[in-house]
Amino acid sequence: MLEPIYIAHLEQNAWFSQLPSVFKEFIAEHAVQQYFAKEQAIFHSGDSFNGIYAVLEGAVRLGYIDIQGKESVAAIVEPIMWFGEISLVDVQPRSHDAIAIQKSMILHIPSTAIQKLLDEHPVFWYHIAQLTSQKLRFAFLELIAIQTQSLTQRLAQRLMFILNGYGNHLVIETNTIHLSQEQLAQMLTCSRQTVNQELQALEKQSILRLSFRKIEILDLAELHRIAHVSSSF
Repeated sequence: MLEPIYIAHLEQNAWFSQLPSVFKEFIAEHAVQQYFAKEQAIFHSGDSFNGIYAVLEGAVRLGYIDIQGKESVAAIVEPIMWFGEISLVDVQPRSHDAIAIQKSMILHIPSTAIQKLLDEHPVFWYHIAQLTSQKLRFAFLELIAIQTQSLTQRLAQRLMFILNGYGNHLVIETNTIHLSQEQLAQMLTCSRQTVNQELQALEKQSILRLSFRKIEILDLAELHRIAHVSSSF
Protein backbone atom coordinates (compact mmCIF):
# COMPACT_ATOMS: atom_id res chain seq x y z
CA MET A 1 0.00 0.00 0.00
CA LEU A 2 1.41 3.36 -1.01
CA GLU A 3 2.23 5.73 1.83
CA PRO A 4 -0.16 8.74 2.14
CA ILE A 5 2.68 11.24 1.65
CA TYR A 6 3.35 9.83 -1.81
CA ILE A 7 -0.32 9.83 -2.72
CA ALA A 8 -0.25 13.55 -1.97
CA HIS A 9 2.81 13.90 -4.22
CA LEU A 10 1.03 12.05 -7.02
CA GLU A 11 -1.82 14.54 -6.84
CA GLN A 12 0.63 17.12 -8.21
CA ASN A 13 0.89 15.06 -11.38
CA ALA A 14 -1.47 16.27 -14.11
CA TRP A 15 -2.43 12.77 -15.26
CA PHE A 16 -2.97 11.21 -11.83
CA SER A 17 -4.86 14.21 -10.47
CA GLN A 18 -7.68 13.83 -13.04
CA LEU A 19 -8.16 10.08 -12.58
CA PRO A 20 -11.48 8.91 -11.10
CA SER A 21 -11.12 7.93 -7.44
CA VAL A 22 -11.56 4.20 -8.18
CA PHE A 23 -8.37 4.23 -10.27
CA LYS A 24 -6.43 6.33 -7.77
CA GLU A 25 -7.37 3.84 -5.05
CA PHE A 26 -6.34 0.90 -7.22
CA ILE A 27 -2.93 2.44 -7.92
CA ALA A 28 -2.40 3.26 -4.25
CA GLU A 29 -3.27 -0.32 -3.31
CA HIS A 30 -1.24 -2.17 -5.95
CA ALA A 31 1.76 0.10 -6.51
CA VAL A 32 5.12 -0.97 -5.12
CA GLN A 33 7.88 1.38 -4.00
CA GLN A 34 11.27 0.35 -5.35
CA TYR A 35 14.73 1.79 -4.74
CA PHE A 36 17.45 2.12 -7.37
CA ALA A 37 21.08 3.06 -7.00
CA LYS A 38 22.83 5.55 -9.29
CA GLU A 39 23.25 4.11 -12.82
CA GLN A 40 21.08 1.08 -11.98
CA ALA A 41 18.73 0.03 -14.79
CA ILE A 42 14.99 0.03 -14.26
CA PHE A 43 14.57 -1.60 -17.65
CA HIS A 44 16.54 -1.94 -20.89
CA SER A 45 15.63 -1.56 -24.54
CA GLY A 46 14.28 -4.91 -25.72
CA ASP A 47 12.92 -5.98 -22.32
CA SER A 48 9.37 -7.29 -22.10
CA PHE A 49 6.69 -5.06 -20.57
CA ASN A 50 6.53 -5.51 -16.81
CA GLY A 51 4.45 -2.53 -15.72
CA ILE A 52 4.47 1.25 -15.60
CA TYR A 53 6.48 3.54 -13.37
CA ALA A 54 6.53 6.95 -11.73
CA VAL A 55 9.49 8.78 -10.20
CA LEU A 56 8.80 9.64 -6.55
CA GLU A 57 12.32 10.74 -5.63
CA GLY A 58 15.47 11.09 -7.69
CA ALA A 59 15.69 11.10 -11.49
CA VAL A 60 15.73 8.65 -14.40
CA ARG A 61 17.40 8.95 -17.80
CA LEU A 62 15.39 7.71 -20.78
CA GLY A 63 17.52 6.97 -23.83
CA TYR A 64 19.53 4.43 -25.72
CA ILE A 65 23.14 3.28 -26.09
CA ASP A 66 24.11 1.86 -29.50
CA ILE A 67 26.59 -0.95 -30.16
CA GLN A 68 29.41 1.60 -30.48
CA GLY A 69 28.62 2.87 -26.99
CA LYS A 70 27.22 6.20 -28.15
CA GLU A 71 24.43 7.40 -25.89
CA SER A 72 21.27 9.22 -26.88
CA VAL A 73 19.20 10.93 -24.18
CA ALA A 74 15.51 11.49 -24.91
CA ALA A 75 14.44 12.87 -21.52
CA ILE A 76 15.32 13.16 -17.86
CA VAL A 77 12.35 11.98 -15.79
CA GLU A 78 11.94 13.59 -12.37
CA PRO A 79 9.17 13.66 -9.70
CA ILE A 80 6.33 13.27 -10.32
CA MET A 81 6.46 11.81 -13.82
CA TRP A 82 5.14 8.54 -15.28
CA PHE A 83 6.94 6.42 -17.85
CA GLY A 84 6.95 2.92 -19.34
CA GLU A 85 3.39 2.72 -20.62
CA ILE A 86 4.17 2.64 -24.35
CA SER A 87 4.89 -1.12 -24.37
CA LEU A 88 1.52 -1.70 -22.72
CA VAL A 89 -0.21 -0.05 -25.65
CA ASP A 90 1.67 -1.56 -28.59
CA VAL A 91 2.57 -4.90 -26.92
CA GLN A 92 6.16 -4.51 -28.10
CA PRO A 93 9.46 -4.73 -26.16
CA ARG A 94 10.82 -1.65 -24.43
CA SER A 95 11.95 0.92 -26.99
CA HIS A 96 14.60 2.53 -24.77
CA ASP A 97 16.60 2.24 -21.56
CA ALA A 98 15.47 3.69 -18.24
CA ILE A 99 18.46 4.29 -15.95
CA ALA A 100 18.48 5.96 -12.53
CA ILE A 101 20.95 8.86 -12.69
CA GLN A 102 20.97 9.20 -8.91
CA LYS A 103 19.64 7.27 -5.95
CA SER A 104 15.92 7.11 -6.70
CA MET A 105 12.61 5.90 -5.33
CA ILE A 106 10.39 4.58 -8.09
CA LEU A 107 6.71 3.66 -8.00
CA HIS A 108 6.01 0.46 -9.94
CA ILE A 109 2.59 -0.82 -10.94
CA PRO A 110 3.24 -4.43 -12.06
CA SER A 111 1.89 -5.63 -15.38
CA THR A 112 -0.35 -8.22 -13.67
CA ALA A 113 -2.05 -5.47 -11.69
CA ILE A 114 -2.43 -3.25 -14.76
CA GLN A 115 -3.96 -6.11 -16.76
CA LYS A 116 -6.37 -6.89 -13.91
CA LEU A 117 -7.46 -3.26 -13.83
CA LEU A 118 -7.97 -3.15 -17.60
CA ASP A 119 -9.95 -6.42 -17.58
CA GLU A 120 -12.26 -5.15 -14.84
CA HIS A 121 -12.46 -1.54 -16.07
CA PRO A 122 -11.79 -1.30 -19.84
CA VAL A 123 -12.45 2.44 -19.62
CA PHE A 124 -8.99 2.73 -18.04
CA TRP A 125 -7.60 2.33 -21.56
CA TYR A 126 -8.81 5.90 -22.13
CA HIS A 127 -6.58 7.14 -19.32
CA ILE A 128 -3.63 5.11 -20.63
CA ALA A 129 -4.23 6.76 -24.01
CA GLN A 130 -4.09 10.17 -22.34
CA LEU A 131 -0.76 9.33 -20.76
CA THR A 132 0.67 8.11 -24.05
CA SER A 133 -0.69 10.98 -26.15
CA GLN A 134 0.90 13.45 -23.72
CA LYS A 135 4.33 12.10 -24.71
CA LEU A 136 3.35 12.01 -28.38
CA ARG A 137 2.39 15.68 -28.26
CA PHE A 138 5.79 16.68 -26.89
CA ALA A 139 7.57 14.45 -29.41
CA PHE A 140 5.75 16.23 -32.26
CA LEU A 141 6.55 19.64 -30.78
CA GLU A 142 10.22 18.70 -30.64
CA LEU A 143 10.14 17.39 -34.23
CA ILE A 144 8.52 20.59 -35.46
CA ALA A 145 11.05 22.66 -33.51
CA ILE A 146 13.97 20.85 -35.19
CA GLN A 147 12.59 21.83 -38.60
CA THR A 148 11.41 25.37 -37.89
CA GLN A 149 13.25 26.91 -34.92
CA SER A 150 16.73 28.17 -34.20
CA LEU A 151 18.88 26.34 -31.67
CA THR A 152 18.26 29.15 -29.17
CA GLN A 153 14.51 28.62 -29.46
CA ARG A 154 14.86 24.84 -29.26
CA LEU A 155 17.02 25.18 -26.15
CA ALA A 156 14.51 27.50 -24.50
CA GLN A 157 11.66 25.17 -25.42
CA ARG A 158 13.48 22.12 -24.03
CA LEU A 159 14.22 23.93 -20.77
CA MET A 160 10.53 24.83 -20.51
CA PHE A 161 9.58 21.21 -21.20
CA ILE A 162 11.85 20.02 -18.40
CA LEU A 163 10.55 22.60 -15.92
CA ASN A 164 7.00 21.54 -16.75
CA GLY A 165 7.87 17.85 -16.47
CA TYR A 166 6.87 17.34 -20.12
CA GLY A 167 3.29 18.21 -19.21
CA ASN A 168 3.27 16.19 -15.99
CA HIS A 169 3.28 19.08 -13.53
CA LEU A 170 0.12 20.98 -12.70
CA VAL A 171 2.26 24.06 -12.01
CA ILE A 172 5.96 24.86 -12.32
CA GLU A 173 7.11 24.64 -8.71
CA THR A 174 10.89 24.85 -9.17
CA ASN A 175 13.13 27.04 -11.28
CA THR A 176 16.16 24.73 -11.15
CA ILE A 177 17.06 22.03 -13.68
CA HIS A 178 19.53 19.34 -12.62
CA LEU A 179 21.37 17.96 -15.64
CA SER A 180 24.73 18.33 -17.33
CA GLN A 181 25.38 20.33 -20.46
CA GLU A 182 26.42 17.08 -22.14
CA GLN A 183 22.99 15.56 -21.43
CA LEU A 184 21.28 18.70 -22.70
CA ALA A 185 23.40 18.58 -25.87
CA GLN A 186 22.37 14.96 -26.45
CA MET A 187 18.72 15.95 -26.18
CA LEU A 188 19.23 18.71 -28.74
CA THR A 189 21.50 16.60 -31.00
CA CYS A 190 24.33 19.12 -31.00
CA SER A 191 27.75 19.47 -29.37
CA ARG A 192 28.30 20.33 -25.71
CA GLN A 193 30.35 23.33 -26.82
CA THR A 194 27.42 24.68 -28.84
CA VAL A 195 25.02 24.24 -25.93
CA ASN A 196 27.50 25.94 -23.62
CA GLN A 197 27.68 28.95 -25.95
CA GLU A 198 23.89 29.19 -26.10
CA LEU A 199 23.55 28.89 -22.33
CA GLN A 200 26.21 31.52 -21.73
CA ALA A 201 24.37 33.89 -24.07
CA LEU A 202 21.17 33.41 -22.03
CA GLU A 203 23.14 33.86 -18.83
CA LYS A 204 24.48 37.22 -20.06
CA GLN A 205 20.85 38.29 -20.55
CA SER A 206 20.11 37.31 -16.92
CA ILE A 207 17.61 34.69 -18.09
CA LEU A 208 19.41 31.88 -16.29
CA ARG A 209 22.39 31.10 -14.08
CA LEU A 210 24.82 28.24 -14.70
CA SER A 211 26.58 26.05 -12.15
CA PHE A 212 27.88 22.47 -12.06
CA ARG A 213 25.21 20.11 -13.47
CA LYS A 214 22.57 22.71 -12.66
CA ILE A 215 20.71 25.46 -14.52
CA GLU A 216 18.73 28.01 -12.50
CA ILE A 217 16.05 29.88 -14.44
CA LEU A 218 15.94 33.54 -13.37
CA ASP A 219 13.42 34.92 -15.89
CA LEU A 220 10.79 32.31 -16.69
CA ALA A 221 8.63 34.73 -18.68
CA GLU A 222 11.48 35.66 -21.03
CA LEU A 223 12.50 32.03 -21.47
CA HIS A 224 8.88 31.22 -22.37
CA ARG A 225 8.82 34.11 -24.85
CA ILE A 226 11.97 32.90 -26.61
CA ALA A 227 10.61 29.34 -26.78
CA HIS A 228 7.39 30.51 -28.42
CA VAL A 229 8.53 33.28 -30.74
CA SER A 230 7.32 31.46 -33.85
CA SER A 231 4.95 28.85 -32.45
CA SER A 232 2.04 28.52 -30.07
CA PHE A 233 2.02 25.86 -27.36
